[in-house]
Amino acid sequence: MSATAKKTAPLPDDIRARKGGTPIVSLTAYTTPMAELMDAHCDFVLVGDSVGMVLHGLPSTLGVTMEMMVLHGQAVKRGLQRVMMVVDMPFGSYEESPQQAFRNAARIMAETGAGAVKLEGGQGMAETIAFLVVRGIPVMAHIGLTPQSINTLGGYKVQGRGAAGTQLMADAQAVSEAGAFAVVLEKVPQTLADQITAEVPIPTIGIGASAGCDGQVLVVDDMLGLFTKFKPKFAKRYATLGEQAEAAVVAYAKDVRARAFPAAEHVFADAVPEGKS
Repeated sequence: MSATAKKTAPLPDDIRARKGGTPIVSLTAYTTPMAELMDAHCDFVLVGDSVGMVLHGLPSTLGVTMEMMVLHGQAVKRGLQRVMMVVDMPFGSYEESPQQAFRNAARIMAETGAGAVKLEGGQGMAETIAFLVVRGIPVMAHIGLTPQSINTLGGYKVQGRGAAGTQLMADAQAVSEAGAFAVVLEKVPQTLADQITAEVPIPTIGIGASAGCDGQVLVVDDMLGLFTKFKPKFAKRYATLGEQAEAAVVAYAKDVRARAFPAAEHVFADAVPEGKS
């Protein structure tokens, strides 16, 4: 193969094959420019329903619609050439029945070019996962803290402590047996996350779980310090772009009010000087 040949995006089976190997890198993306920045560095990009809180100002992910996920999926796909895109199925789009899940997952795949969909739930979603997979829709599962269920979970709490760990292990095994190619573990105690990683044959993708997981995912706006309303314990800020952006806005407003912007170099002369275009 030529060294200059175009690298194709990995498929779900390629991600599955990374079990126990070099850790899998993922971030959320919601826009074309951000996807372009990630394309050379991530193994898959997740169009998360966190878009509702991060970009649309919603109080939770429950108000996210299929139209929002399709729109942002299309935008992210335009920025990707080398990595796989996974798109979240929003609340209410898959829980009613496997048939409902298939209709909506098929729409996401067809309209966005996604390589897979992600849905929340363990044993209770195993039948739906199997229904989708056998019909050609790859599924990434999501267990532990499932944000679409915060009203029944009682908030954004750590899941799987003590005896509850037995249920989470059963959930992980159930989604794996149903055919999911990977499973996100969110806000799961480190020891339990390590145990699930060791015992379940598909890759685990941690977010607030353990460095021992097969990969990691973060909300990009948390990682970049753009989403400043709160900082989850599990999110490391690699930059403080929100503060820098605000400082830039302050400087711009000051310049405009002082008529310091636009300056001579930012405006156009009445006539083009000779030799210039």
